[in-house]
This record gives sequence, structure tokens and C-alpha cells, in this order.
Amino acid sequence: MFGCQAAYLHGRLVLVLAAKEEPWNGLMVCTSREYHSALVAEYPGLQPHPVLPKWLYLTQSSNEFEEMAQQIVVQTLKNDRRIGVEPGGGKRKQPSSSSIKKRGADRKTFD
Repeated sequence: MFGCQAAYLHGRLVLVLAAKEEPWNGLMVCTSREYHSALVAEYPGLQPHPVLPKWLYLTQSSNEFEEMAQQIVVQTLKNDRRIGVEPGGGKRKQPSSSSIKKRGADRKTFD
């Protein structure tokens, strides 16, 4: 995954480890926004990732990185349902019939 190491557990993408330039140097916790406040309250070093804000991020430059990362991994192994996302994301929205007609009218055919 983008040159990072992705961890899957219990059928979900749970953690991503990155060792590049910021903001790709730390631990990304794959989660939904609905769990952000609870996870940040429990692990204060977490913050929304600046590029992927749907996930939380613990930068490796944090003084508490090793201890907090270890706690997050242990919590993940306990199958904490706040951590992890189903691979493949959501379903694509079907275009409406009016948008299909409009796109068809904009297309030019060449014989």
C-alpha cells in the first residue's frame, strides 16, 4: 500500500506502518470518523492524518510513539471494533438516468 506495510486482521484493514517523510512516518489507525473522539481520548497522540483524515495517525517523532503504538496494537489484537475498515470501501453510486442522457448528448461520434 503506497510503499507502506498494511496489517489485516479479522478480515479488516486495521493498521498501516509508514517509514517515509512526514506525513508518512508512523502508524495509521484505520477507522471511521465516528470513532475518532473515543480513540483520541484513549490515545492522545493520535490525530487525523493530514492526507487521509478518515484515519488516525501517530507520528513516529512523538515521544510516546513506541509505548502508544504497542498499546494500539494490543487493542487491535483484542478485536476492538473501533479499529479496522472493510477492504474495498463502499459501493459506487449509480448514475441517474438524467446524467446518462446529458453525457450522451455531450458526446460526439465520428464516422
